[in-house]
Amino acid sequence: MDSFEINKIIGGLLATVFVMFSVTLVADSLFAAHHPEKPGYNVVAAEPAEGGAGPGAEAAEEPIAVLLASADPTAGQTVFRKCGACHTGDKDGANKVGPNLWNIVNRPVASHEGFSYSGGMKAFAEGGKVWDYEHLSGFLVAPRAYVSGTAMAFGGIKNRKEEANLIAYLRTLSDNPAPLPEVPAATESAEAPAEGGAKPAQP
Repeated sequence: MDSFEINKIIGGLLATVFVMFSVTLVADSLFAAHHPEKPGYNVVAAEPAEGGAGPGAEAAEEPIAVLLASADPTAGQTVFRKCGACHTGDKDGANKVGPNLWNIVNRPVASHEGFSYSGGMKAFAEGGKVWDYEHLSGFLVAPRAYVSGTAMAFGGIKNRKEEANLIAYLRTLSDNPAPLPEVPAATESAEAPAEGGAKPAQP
């Protein structure tokens, strides 16, 4: 191999190194991270308070007393069809997979004669609990979450209006329906205009 061929090989190697070096420089300039001169706003997610579900969660959940004030028992009778596979609502009606629901509002929990309740429901009944409006509401939304160990396989009613209509209908299943719950004073004051505020326009 003469000196010309050696020089040719060395030249080729140098050219290759030069091309690779040039490509690296161009790539670095194209894909380098450029920081803005003025930083944008930092978005900080609000953390829920201990034991809470985050800001505004309580305001979004209206008390059952408020919902019952405008509930429709007739519409609730339609919702009750979801319960009909396991329960009867007639006076002196038979127990099915679940107990008869006549006179259910304010009835002591796990007390219907002739029905064999689950251990979870019996444990929930301890302390003299009754099926008041609050307990009915919590149970109908998520039975197994509300009463651990209950045998009730129903997935729950997620629509608050349907829930209130159903409870309003259950209230009618009695010779002497229980009084509707009072709307909390805090809710009433929130709905009323502030003292000294603008009065509604006269017709």
